[in-house]
Amino acid sequence: MKTDDDRVLVPQPGILDIAPYVGGKSKIDGVAETIKLSSNENPFGPSGAAREAFESVARALHRYPSADHSQLRETIGQVFNLDPERIICGAGSDEIFTLTCQAYSGVGDEVIVTEHGFSMHKICALAAGATPVTASEIDRRISIDHVLDCVTDKTRIIFLANPGNPAGTFVDIAELEDLIRELPSNVAIVLDGAYAEYADFMLRDQGGYDGGAALVDAFPNVIMTRTFSKVFGLGAARIGWGYAQPDVIDILNRVRGPFNVNAAALAAAAAALKQTEHTEACLTANLRLMRGLHQFLAGLGLGVDESYGNFLLVRFEDEAEADAAYQHLMSDGIITRQVKGYGFPEALRITIGTPAECSAVVESMTRFMKAEEE
Repeated sequence: MKTDDDRVLVPQPGILDIAPYVGGKSKIDGVAETIKLSSNENPFGPSGAAREAFESVARALHRYPSADHSQLRETIGQVFNLDPERIICGAGSDEIFTLTCQAYSGVGDEVIVTEHGFSMHKICALAAGATPVTASEIDRRISIDHVLDCVTDKTRIIFLANPGNPAGTFVDIAELEDLIRELPSNVAIVLDGAYAEYADFMLRDQGGYDGGAALVDAFPNVIMTRTFSKVFGLGAARIGWGYAQPDVIDILNRVRGPFNVNAAALAAAAAALKQTEHTEACLTANLRLMRGLHQFLAGLGLGVDESYGNFLLVRFEDEAEADAAYQHLMSDGIITRQVKGYGFPEALRITIGTPAECSAVVESMTRFMKAEEE
């Protein structure tokens, strides 16, 4: 068997340092019907209009999709009150991360990621040949001071997921602005807002959360990314978007493939944005169910932070107990997410499911904790 030293085709620096992304499990061997709570998907799915829009494209599969995504960008602009010319669409927000790293970092550069941040941030940096630098967090929350401590003259990009994944914790706009004002102007800061809609819903009585759009307008080096995979229920379609200053969008479009988003995804995303009643219903149900599950798990003596997403990070006494809980839930047909790769060997991440699915978690965890006490 060939070793890395025997390779005829040698990959670029950083590629061999990548640990491939592993998604949440979707099935259990020998179990026909499972409850999948491992990937932070919207359990209610997309709106009916989004499904119909997706299916309608089947009649024109021989046609290439839009290369400039103008219809979807216009719709995003209308819904979020943003300039469509400053919006870019990608195959999930992951592609926007990739384009940013490709455009603004390379060998000899550094990209700051956070201790428990989304793993694709690090993967995209390594793929571009840059060196990831990890900023430690405090109580599973981004530390602005620790991020600043990591900045050097080699820093080119900083990735911040807000709300965070897998902890669900949140940093307010004022703190983010304090960070940006301290940064050199040649450092791009990427605000990963995959769960921004959930945070905005929770914070409406405090003015809401725009995912960082106002910061993009105020500073030339801020890039906001969003996705249709979460509250809009289009994970299978792979579509996301970014918002930045015109010169940044121009650069990203220069390295973007011309037909990077398929026609069905573009149509479904535009339809999903217009179905505000469905989105509101999903957000309302998520918050109610999440608060109930949070109260229950905390009542069992488990560590659970307030989450601003559609999931809870549940911390057990130690890794052994977390592993035992994971296997117990699996035995009941419930798939959660082990997050050892995110620095939480003692925890599980549980997506908020339907009422029936949340009840199943409660019943299973009740039996598990009772058995642990015996």
